[in-house]
Amino acid sequence: MKNLRRFLCGLVLLATALAAHAEKPVNTTFLGVAIKGYDPVAYFTDGKPAKGASNYSFEWNGAEWRFATAAHRDLFKADPVKYAPQYGGYCAWAVSRGYTAGIDPDAWKIVNGRLYLNYSMKVQQQWAEDVPGNIAKAEENWPKILKN
Repeated sequence: MKNLRRFLCGLVLLATALAAHAEKPVNTTFLGVAIKGYDPVAYFTDGKPAKGASNYSFEWNGAEWRFATAAHRDLFKADPVKYAPQYGGYCAWAVSRGYTAGIDPDAWKIVNGRLYLNYSMKVQQQWAEDVPGNIAKAEENWPKILKN
């Protein structure tokens, strides 16, 4: 009986902590690196993902952003909102469904000058079935996700 009470108290504490948890504004690794260390500017300038380097990094919005070159870092510094992925680098499809998920840096698309990342290539195919609708849903959900 005593163990059952402890277990139930633990569940209540866990549920309370999860309910009070607000999502971080940027999807980071446990080291605080955004988008798995990939260079957000490369998607725009090179048309493909590129791994960033720690010697070309910049702190923004509570995360360390890494870049393949100093020039990319400087472009980001000048206008981070232009280059940062939407929804803090979380999966755009997941945000359109009201939750967050990690990303595969190879599952990406630029739409109207904005970078969108997805969990996987398969999820990206689902997202691509209705890009405008999914973006509209994600835009509605993102502020709620940040508050919760």
